[in-house]
Amino acid sequence: MTARAAAVLAALEAEGSAKVRDAMGPRYGIVTADRVFGVPMARIQAIARPLGKDHDLAAAMWGTRVYEGRMIAFLIDDPARVTHAQMDAWRAGFDNWAVTDTACFKLFDKVDGAAAMVEPWTRLNDEMGRRAGFALLACLALHGKPADYPRGLALIEGAASDERNFVKKGANWALRAIGGKKDPALRAAARELAAKLAASDDRTARWNGKDALRAFAKADGKGTAR
Repeated sequence: MTARAAAVLAALEAEGSAKVRDAMGPRYGIVTADRVFGVPMARIQAIARPLGKDHDLAAAMWGTRVYEGRMIAFLIDDPARVTHAQMDAWRAGFDNWAVTDTACFKLFDKVDGAAAMVEPWTRLNDEMGRRAGFALLACLALHGKPADYPRGLALIEGAASDERNFVKKGANWALRAIGGKKDPALRAAARELAAKLAASDDRTARWNGKDALRAFAKADGKGTAR
């Protein structure tokens, strides 16, 4: 570990709280095999801010195998220097929704050609790997990045019956994000898929459809869909 990485890790440890750490699993569903200090996200962001963009330091922080250190890595890495191979290597180490979503929202969706990772990830069998595919699709849509969104809707439909909690919610997030885009055709296609899923005989697919329809109805100012 470099001296700079050690200093960042020490700063994180100084902000750690046993109360925050102990609440991560029971309250927020963040369960990880990595070492955890218990630092609130706001403090992680405050420590990351003055570091700027630093690809080498990000790699060192990822390598610490400390939850907060890995969060720092997503915040400071330079997307212009991140390769698809790095994305896939880091994705293989995701073991909770918080690192998965933060990586996609803060870093991965800014990488050139990131949309190419969506389909192979959504076809993975492990829960967080598949979650990463749908989280990346959602983040691309939310941030107005290029992607094959009609194909994304097909991937969502194909995974809509996956009852694993973080896959289910990831697919739902992606469906709602695509349905929120300004393109009229995409908006209509997302709502059509949501209605189809809401009428499904499969309980998980039905939940996905109904939840998305409620979100769309609220966004469209039409109250709550049932």
